[in-house]
Amino acid sequence: MKSILDYENYREYLQDFYKEQKSLSVFSWRKFSSIAGFTSPVYMKLVCEGKSSLSKSKMGNVAQALNLIGYEREYFEQMVILGNAKVESTKASALLKMNKIREDHKIRVVPNEAFEYYSSWENSVLRELAPLMPGASPEEIAKTCNEEVSPKEVQRVLAFLTKHGFLKKIQDKTFVQSEKAVIGSKRDHSLAIKSMHKEMAEIAVNAVERYKPDERHFVGATIGVDENSYNEITQEIENCIKRIAVISDKHENINQVYRLNIQFFPMSKKIKT
Repeated sequence: MKSILDYENYREYLQDFYKEQKSLSVFSWRKFSSIAGFTSPVYMKLVCEGKSSLSKSKMGNVAQALNLIGYEREYFEQMVILGNAKVESTKASALLKMNKIREDHKIRVVPNEAFEYYSSWENSVLRELAPLMPGASPEEIAKTCNEEVSPKEVQRVLAFLTKHGFLKKIQDKTFVQSEKAVIGSKRDHSLAIKSMHKEMAEIAVNAVERYKPDERHFVGATIGVDENSYNEITQEIENCIKRIAVISDKHENINQVYRLNIQFFPMSKKIKT
């Protein structure tokens, strides 16, 4: 499903959300309406078809049902205001706010020609680190990385990031991020993303002993699941990542780059019942 920032019509977004959920698990208009807080089992269907509208008092409940938080929730609410507006000034105001959110929270979907982005930890880390060190030389940036990397490699990665638009060079040795976040298409980059996850997991293994407890946080749980709880848990993990991103976005004095891994995988075969 596309980023919410790619939509201007909230009914289209709701329709696509419904289609995606239905393709992933047992999902119906009755369930959609229920989790959105409506007693009518077809209310969300009527909204998507344009036969009914979301009120201001209900759009917060619907945003929660869509697992939207932070700027995504704000953007959705402005879409609803835009879609329901009868007065041109109200429409214009909503569009301005939507465009501001888009500008502040642009997300880069990695195209096929930038497949290399996921080939090494260096690309994502330097994308975050270089803007925090304006005027720094490749040698200084290399020394700041906890994983070993040469100044020559730093220079190569920065050139790659700039060439493909992940970073923008505003003056000599000074970079800014072109977008707030970078995501990859699972379909187009499954092998590259798989490789990245393996590399980051290996780094995490070493981090257990490498860093003091007050510098890293590891926690885990071994639990029993079925198909329904698996889907619910993975959705909660996605929501957790979104909430953490919101926390990071609201702080301005960023001075370090961290990696967050959340791993959830089977430890047994399925038991036939």
